[in-house]
Amino acid sequence: MAFSPASRVQDYLVFGEFGDVNPSITDSSTYTFLSPERMEELFEHEIEGCFLYSRHFNPTNKYLASALERMEDGESAQVMASGMGAISTTLMTLCGAGDEIVCGRSIYGGTYALLKNLLPRFGVNTRFVDLCNHDAVRAAMTPRTRVLYCESLSNPLLEVADLPALAAIAHAQGAQLVVDNTFTPMILSPLRHGADVVVHSLTKFVNGTSDCVAGCVVASRDFISRLNDINAGPSMLLGPVLDSTRAASILKNLHSLHIRLRQHGANALYLARRLEELGHAVHYPGLTSHPHHQLLTQLMNPGYGWGGMLTLDAGDLAAANRLMTLMQRDKVGYLAVSLGYFKTLFNTPGHSTSSEIPPAEREAAGLREGLIRFSIGLDEDIAQTTERIENCLSEAEVRGNL
Repeated sequence: MAFSPASRVQDYLVFGEFGDVNPSITDSSTYTFLSPERMEELFEHEIEGCFLYSRHFNPTNKYLASALERMEDGESAQVMASGMGAISTTLMTLCGAGDEIVCGRSIYGGTYALLKNLLPRFGVNTRFVDLCNHDAVRAAMTPRTRVLYCESLSNPLLEVADLPALAAIAHAQGAQLVVDNTFTPMILSPLRHGADVVVHSLTKFVNGTSDCVAGCVVASRDFISRLNDINAGPSMLLGPVLDSTRAASILKNLHSLHIRLRQHGANALYLARRLEELGHAVHYPGLTSHPHHQLLTQLMNPGYGWGGMLTLDAGDLAAANRLMTLMQRDKVGYLAVSLGYFKTLFNTPGHSTSSEIPPAEREAAGLREGLIRFSIGLDEDIAQTTERIENCLSEAEVRGNL
């Protein structure tokens, strides 16, 4: 039987203190003890059901973390105040001065800046490679490599990571495979394909309403304990705490994620097929023309679609800007960063979400100036939306190759 992340989440029932169908929100920074001895014991090791201080954990955050660990089929999880908080504390747990990271060159700009500009100040250096070239990945690995880092579906080029192959390469060198699964929650389950740690920006599809910033880490119990260690854990000591009210709202939205993903995916596939018919340079993993379509078919959990992200190459930046301005005018969606919202969002990543990457490196990776990244919304009438986009393409003088 196929693994069902949605069923795993839906089977997780938590009651509020008065039998509420939603768990109660813990509005407290600290917790009382019945004895000094019990407090001292909790400082020494984690005790199930006991809470010390909300920078470490609180009940509401624990509920959300438990649901996410079930979704990813992990042993334990930690929720945080942002996706970057999840990524940075994970890498600081795994790496120290003198260690190295191997990372895909097609990656979110904030992650690139962390790896390229910040971590070297602490003696951790990164090699960026084409993860589709496994020989290049192996060549980049050294005895000092502690982490092979990838995005399950890369931002913004939508390359599908061969997770089993990358896990084998990492483990052969004694490294850990860390996977950012933000673009494909439920669609892909990296831990089931050999990954050691999964991170998410919950801000995006998991929450789905663009009203908060949050992140999470899902891994083994041992890793999450290291992350939260009172004396040396980066999460505990850097304090990227997720507010409990936000945790409660994300937990509610998580239960509709599977429904939203199907609509995002169905709409994106409809639009991608139409744009391809018109001869436009569209990139979407649900299209059989996508170079990694078969790989994703093999790895994905059935029933959740192909994701809500697609790209369209408008040719050059001026044309892309004209098109996006017209699409916002005609109510296709919003010219905005981020993704996973119920309205369509679009931007040119080379001048926004990937702008931290130098132009020469963007060009080498294939991130063209005129590339528009779409996060397709939950439109009821995607045919009407597609017609509006076609009209905008014509007015912006962005034409296909037919």
